[in-house]
Amino acid sequence: MNSSYLSVENVSITFDTDSGPLNVLDDVSLKVERGEFISLIGHSGCGKSTVLNIVAGLLQASIGGVLLENREVTEPGPDRAVVFQNHSLLPWLSVYDNVRLAVDQVFGRSKSRQERHQWTLHNLELVHMGHAIGQRPDQISGGMKQRVGIARALAMQPKVLLMDEPFGALDSLTRTHMQDSLMEIQARLNNTVIMITHDVDEAVLLSDRIVMMSNGPSARIGEILAVDLPRPRDRLPLADDPAYNHYRAEVLRFLHERHARPDVPTSNVGGDDQVEPEERPTRLKLAAG
Repeated sequence: MNSSYLSVENVSITFDTDSGPLNVLDDVSLKVERGEFISLIGHSGCGKSTVLNIVAGLLQASIGGVLLENREVTEPGPDRAVVFQNHSLLPWLSVYDNVRLAVDQVFGRSKSRQERHQWTLHNLELVHMGHAIGQRPDQISGGMKQRVGIARALAMQPKVLLMDEPFGALDSLTRTHMQDSLMEIQARLNNTVIMITHDVDEAVLLSDRIVMMSNGPSARIGEILAVDLPRPRDRLPLADDPAYNHYRAEVLRFLHERHARPDVPTSNVGGDDQVEPEERPTRLKLAAG
C-alpha cells in the first residue's frame, strides 16, 4: 500500500492535435506528504498546469494516475480545491455569497444553516476579508478578490489546496502581502498545498520542496529541491541569508540550463546519465544564532 498522502504515479498524457499526437507529460511521479507545501516551477509549456489539472481530476492521464490517501483520483471533488490566477468570482454575488455558495454545496447536508453561516464568516476572517462581506467583486481590489477566492477554496475543507499562479496578476506589493497571508494560513491549518509559480523568490519563500520541470513537450520532473529553512519565514532577514540565496541560485541554475540547452534531456544536464530525477539534499544550514 502506498504510504504517501498524495501520489502522482508514472503520469503521461498525450493530446490529439491537428498536427498529430502531442505528448505533454512523460512519466511524471511525485509523492507529497500531508502538510507539505510544494511549488512547481519551469518554463512556459512545461506541463505544470497539466499536472495540477490531473491532480484536480479535471484531466485524465493517458498512462498512470493519482492517488489521494490511497484512493484513485478520477474526477473533480471538494477534497481538491483549485485557486486559479483569475479569481473566478461570480460578479452578481457578494463576497459573502461567493463563499457561502461553495459552503452550501459541500456541507448542505452535514451542517445546519447557522453552522454554514458561521463557517462562511470564519473563512472570510481567515483571509482578512470579514469587513467586506456585503461588497461585490467589482467593488474590491484584485488582491481582495484573490483573498475571497482562497477563502472559498478553504471553506470546502480540501485535503489538498491546488493553486495555479494565484498571485501572478497582482502588483508586487499586493503579491508580497498575499504570500505572507498564505504562509500564515498554511501554518495555522497545516494544509497540503501544491502551487504553480514562475517566481523563484516566491517558490523559495513558501515551499518545503520545489519541483523543477524540464521543458516540454514530453516534460518530466528534472530536479526536486528540498528547502530547509525554518518557519515562520520572514522575507527581510532571508534576503541576506546564505541558505536562502543558495536555494534561489539552485533554481535559477536549473532554469537557465533548461533554457540554454532545451534539447538536452533533463537527466543529462550536468553530464551524468541519471534515470530518476535528482532530489537535492540540503547543502547549507542556517548558522546557529
